[in-house]
Amino acid sequence: MSAQPPPLPPEHLRDPGDAWVEGPDGKRYWGRFGAAGLLVVHPPLGVLLQLRADWSHHGGTWGIPGGALKMGEDAVSAALREAHEEAMVPGHQVRVLETTILDLGFWSYTTVIGVSDDYFEPDETDAESAALEWVPIDEVSLRDLHPAFAAAWPELRQRLLLAR
Repeated sequence: MSAQPPPLPPEHLRDPGDAWVEGPDGKRYWGRFGAAGLLVVHPPLGVLLQLRADWSHHGGTWGIPGGALKMGEDAVSAALREAHEEAMVPGHQVRVLETTILDLGFWSYTTVIGVSDDYFEPDETDAESAALEWVPIDEVSLRDLHPAFAAAWPELRQRLLLAR
């Protein structure tokens, strides 16, 4: 029996950004206004990874906290908000270093790269997180990664190593 997602709020209470976008190839992407995620590193421990809940898109894989942009929200704000909602990341502790954007023309995903010099304990406060772990940078690729994160990881890893 597979886990079921929590019920969505009634449609009139949902943000219009919480919707799927279908690409010309038939693939679906979450977030009508795009999506963003936070790749945060705590130098002594590594990066914060999230094990996606089984019911979620590519459930059971590791990635970074993130999700759909709300109407009128910028990508950095969205990534920090989502990371707080899904992992209790204290946004005021994250020093944003840079962003990188995957732009498909009809949809985009922004990875926000940041550093937290002060340790914080992530917490699975959202049904989208099955687990949260600080993972050494050299061990990230050993995990079963979300396919899009796996494709982006080599470049993101280089950016992290250069930016710190």
